[in-house]
Amino acid sequence: MKKIELEIVALSHSITQTHSYAVVLGEVNGLRRLPIVIGGFEAQAIAVALERMQPSRPLTHDLLKNFMNAFNVDLHEIIISDLQEGIFYSKLVCVNDHDTVEIDSRTSDALALAVRFGCPVFTYDHILESAGILMEDAPGGKKKGSPTTTTISEPGSRDDLSGLSLDELNSLLKEVLDQEDYIRAISIRDEIQKRSK
Repeated sequence: MKKIELEIVALSHSITQTHSYAVVLGEVNGLRRLPIVIGGFEAQAIAVALERMQPSRPLTHDLLKNFMNAFNVDLHEIIISDLQEGIFYSKLVCVNDHDTVEIDSRTSDALALAVRFGCPVFTYDHILESAGILMEDAPGGKKKGSPTTTTISEPGSRDDLSGLSLDELNSLLKEVLDQEDYIRAISIRDEIQKRSK
């Protein structure tokens, strides 16, 4: 089967399930999108890596990456390999000096590791056909190598932040970073940057 390369194009609060997030993967040089519902911790792990934040302590996925690096194992690629009853299944394709091994993984964990290793994400056409969404062709569409767009939002978060002063936003940002709530921190940082322009 021919593999199709994907990239993360958005990460947002899921409107269909409370306390869940959706990561949206886009077909590289294509118009199909693959939305996948993930948990809050996994969304945070992906967001931290996408935004190149440095947590005060390593998150679980950072620990796994450090462990793999210590034993000279590289994450070559991830493959979203199957879809059964609405659940995506993925494989980590790991390589070292002597071997290539495929390891089963939850898709959310695989994506969190892919962002950290900078490795490609693939799936197959039948998965995109059954679970993908075809986007309208927009002028100036995204091409391979263009920056990934990350949209992280929570219901009401924009309204909550718009009423705060810049000093209050900076204070709130420090507070949520101390609590290691990186998804909320990104929303606050974006509001601060918007006002600084």
